[in-house]
Amino acid sequence: MRRLLLTTAGESHGPGLTAILRGLPAGMPVDVALLERDMRRRMHGHGRGRRMQIEADRVEIRGGVRGGITLGSPLALWIENRDFGAWEGAMGPLAVDERMAEQRRLKAPRPGHADLAGGLKYLRRDLRDVLERASARETAARVAAGAFARMLLSRFGVEIRSGVRSLGPLGADAPTPTWSDLVGVDDESPLRAVDRALEPEMVALVDHMKEEGDTLGGAVTVIAHGVPPGLGSYVHWDEKLDGRLAQAVLSVPAVKAVEIGGALAASRGPGSEAHDPILHEEGAWRRAGNRAGGLEGGVTNGEDVVVTAYKKPISTLRRGLPSVDLDTLEPAVSQYERSDVTALPAAGVIAEAMVALVLADALLEKLGGDSLAELEAHWQATEALRRAWPGARDR
Repeated sequence: MRRLLLTTAGESHGPGLTAILRGLPAGMPVDVALLERDMRRRMHGHGRGRRMQIEADRVEIRGGVRGGITLGSPLALWIENRDFGAWEGAMGPLAVDERMAEQRRLKAPRPGHADLAGGLKYLRRDLRDVLERASARETAARVAAGAFARMLLSRFGVEIRSGVRSLGPLGADAPTPTWSDLVGVDDESPLRAVDRALEPEMVALVDHMKEEGDTLGGAVTVIAHGVPPGLGSYVHWDEKLDGRLAQAVLSVPAVKAVEIGGALAASRGPGSEAHDPILHEEGAWRRAGNRAGGLEGGVTNGEDVVVTAYKKPISTLRRGLPSVDLDTLEPAVSQYERSDVTALPAAGVIAEAMVALVLADALLEKLGGDSLAELEAHWQATEALRRAWPGARDR
């Protein structure tokens, strides 16, 4: 049963974004510096569009916290869209200027975007009604909520980092990064690349694609370090933690595939080279490697949880792609909306937030309790029992 539930609301050029996070325990201190850091990191990266120069992405806490301490009630967060001032005539919640709305109407859907599929689902004449919610702008709310999940995990020694593993063809054959690799990622570098030596070439490729009016995809790896064993379940299919992580990371805009650990490499070879030998050293269970990415049977095994997201190129191209005009049903070029050449550095931060939300949810399931004090007491009891196993007898 899920404990941590997130709902977001708001449109890309509407008044702002709202996040409601249910299930945080009472008594957790709020780390404002961590929250502000993650919001800045989501806006960073070479190849981002002009929107990132307009927005400030400051988070206002509107519920669930008093005096810097969580109350156990739903957390309510608000992020103002500064660009709404230029769009109010077309995006006003209660009234719009019909002439301005028609000028900004989207009627030539972009291949690869939600435009046409959403229009068919909701029967909207103006596909702006689709793109405004399908926009990656919504992820600012997810990163804000994910920061609170990260605050909770940090109380139990869990850290989360990410890095750009590949951009287009550059780095595509690189091995799965380790925690030490991600510790070395410079969050202030243009692309937050795992392999710093590749970064100048990556920057040049982004610049070239910008000149061509094209976009780039690639891969980002997220690693959660210090994750305890026993989170998740092998008992029910929908409680398997690898499935939950995959679904959450696949929900990041433009992510089309997710890999746990070294799954792709393992799938190409024999079983004798695919699995991690089990060791017991100094009273602790260890693995000689981490090809499984910290998960076996849908349950964490105590090693780092490693998740790689593969992101397709952004579907908004300045030069456009073949499409159809909704009014005439004649061939047309897809319309251009202000966009990025690549948003891989931000995708890693968003994926971190999604991993944090899933792991925090699994931790709450495991430990139970309504307050941080209860969680910490249950954690200590669980750790004591785990240290005694397998000496303890089944009862």
